[in-house]
Amino acid sequence: MTLNLDGLDLGILGPACVAGLLVLSTHVPLGKQVLSRGIIFIDLAIAQIAGLGVILAQAIGVDEHGYGAQLAAAAAALLGAGLLAWTDKRWPKQQEPLIGTLFVLAATGGLLLLANHPQGGEHLKDLLVGQILWVNYAQLLPVLLLSALILGLMWWRRGRFNGLWFYGLFALAITASVQLVGVYLVFASLIVPALATDSLRGRTGLVAAYAIGVLGYVGGLVLSALFDLPSGALIVWTLAGFALLAQGLPALRRGRVALPVAEAA
Repeated sequence: MTLNLDGLDLGILGPACVAGLLVLSTHVPLGKQVLSRGIIFIDLAIAQIAGLGVILAQAIGVDEHGYGAQLAAAAAALLGAGLLAWTDKRWPKQQEPLIGTLFVLAATGGLLLLANHPQGGEHLKDLLVGQILWVNYAQLLPVLLLSALILGLMWWRRGRFNGLWFYGLFALAITASVQLVGVYLVFASLIVPALATDSLRGRTGLVAAYAIGVLGYVGGLVLSALFDLPSGALIVWTLAGFALLAQGLPALRRGRVALPVAEAA
């Protein structure tokens, strides 16, 4: 495998890095909440539902890169979020298996809709892995505005969201990111940094999670450009790699020791 130094093009890597930072801006704090609530697979379910909305929009002739597809994804994600908020009230103990069931239904629904599509396999690949290298700054402006709105609401509510508030904001954040980076990277962005810093509390844990996320995105994009490998898949691996490396830091080691003692007290 040879190095491709020509791949280090800031015209391509610049917008991709900004896209990653925008995704992380909302997904890191939301990932912390997902872990604390014990509903790990909600992001996969909502992302898959948003993707199903895009597939439905394409089936009726809506341009997959236009605002119509984005509105379809948002509408589908919000409907899914409303359903999960309702099931959370009605069957709270069964919420995790219900989320998994909804994910499977949305995923297989997309397969059925694309079964006879001549480019169905390519559409599914784009949905799962994403095309982060193909984003441009014009595409990122609506995501920037939405991310600022979500972060503002989170600051206003001091991170305390329940019921439809939580599921609705989560759906909007996922809708914006899944079309930029794909389902797999959405899941990794939410869970990997949050899981790696779960032993840290407050601002320290948040800063550490953001650092892992930024290193994972930048490192993955650079390596994918150098070795001409799929960016989305490689970023998932670099996120996991930096999360593992972070476990050797003294602060995280102290946190893992102190946490069981605090829980026992």
